[in-house]
Amino acid sequence: PSWGPHRLALLVPFRERFEELLTFVPYMHRFLSKKRIRHHIFILNQVDHFRFNRASLINVGFLESGNNTDYIAMHDVDLLPLNEQLDYSFPEGGPFHVASPELHPLYHYKTYVGGILLLTKQHYEMCNGMSNRFWGWGREDDEFYRRIKGAGLQVRRPSGITTGYETFQHLHDPAWRKRDQKRIAAQKQEQFKVDREGGLNNVRYQIESRTALNVAGAPCTVLNILLDCDTSETPWCTFG
Repeated sequence: PSWGPHRLALLVPFRERFEELLTFVPYMHRFLSKKRIRHHIFILNQVDHFRFNRASLINVGFLESGNNTDYIAMHDVDLLPLNEQLDYSFPEGGPFHVASPELHPLYHYKTYVGGILLLTKQHYEMCNGMSNRFWGWGREDDEFYRRIKGAGLQVRRPSGITTGYETFQHLHDPAWRKRDQKRIAAQKQEQFKVDREGGLNNVRYQIESRTALNVAGAPCTVLNILLDCDTSETPWCTFG
């Protein structure tokens, strides 16, 4: 294939998973280069003391990714595509869920849009990005699915992939990498609501530093990000 006119911003929410990062960056650079996908890898490193907020990091990555990229991949650092037939090209027809429920090694429900999701920047803006109210692990992509539907967009998924649950390598080891699944106070009720107000328009953050990095010959940019939290709005951003 020839190099196309589009350029992908690969947005990787991140905190303290350096072993996975050392594998992920060179692997994805090789994978995308072989497919002639112009790309730039952004490691969105949360360096504040609040609980992990994947959605806010993706919002920040979108805002900081620059005008020379015209679509994004929301990409987990612990998920590697093994099948070269997987499509990472410009998703003009709507959000394209690479890690579809039929292929993801863990999550198989039909409204799942986590793991790896491609969107044009225009479509992401139509959704006002992701909700900033999800601190801790999980649920933010379920809320984003509702935003996609609310924006009148249709999620598309891979077809003709015959490798099933062997399509991806999942690097996460739950035995030693515990996820922050604690639900605090009103967070239990909030986690199933649709956030109709917030997103790209009100994400609060500072870029502590921006560093160009080369990992085993693969270039990337590390954004050290300080998120801010209004504890009157989302008191569950801390453990108290």
